[in-house]
Amino acid sequence: MAFFNRKDIDSLEKIYKINLINSCSGFKSANLLGSISKKNITNVAVFSSVIHLGSNPPTLGFILRPTTVPRNTHKNIKETGFFTINHIFEDVIDDAHHTSAKYPEEISEFDMTNLEAEFKGDFKAPFVKNSPVQMSMKFIEEIYVPSNDVMLIVSQIEELYIKDELLQDDGLINLSLGNIATINGLDTYAIPKFKKQLSYQRPKK
Repeated sequence: MAFFNRKDIDSLEKIYKINLINSCSGFKSANLLGSISKKNITNVAVFSSVIHLGSNPPTLGFILRPTTVPRNTHKNIKETGFFTINHIFEDVIDDAHHTSAKYPEEISEFDMTNLEAEFKGDFKAPFVKNSPVQMSMKFIEEIYVPSNDVMLIVSQIEELYIKDELLQDDGLINLSLGNIATINGLDTYAIPKFKKQLSYQRPKK
């Protein structure tokens, strides 16, 4: 097996180290966050850091890198208090990845890709049309992590849309049935397939 101690890691070439450390934690969620500014300019951006924080209330979080450079998603969320989370699926991987390009805030990534904004009900932030799982989110708080100069953005699910064929009788969302993508590292995408669902485990007697 390849071996790296902390000294080795610190001395690695920058891009190699970024790729190594971004992929060593395993497959990550692949989501598009939709938001809108006070001037009604839409924004959509790829994030690989969305995580489950709790079920009651239904709470998710994501990690935001330092805001020393413009972060349109963060700015929009702080201005309006709302955004959407949309699962990336196989057909839109290329366009989803392109949203990582740094456009100025007056340009919507929806206009620069084939991704299509979709508005539902009274929720102001845009969803990504045809995404198999879509969530409307309410901003709750941000927690600064000084050791790595990042922020954990905490939000609650207000609405949840799931394609019928993905939702099992027990409430599990079978993501593989929607060809939903995952991210390996920074720029590598995979489509996981369902293997097995196991029962709740108890200690052996």
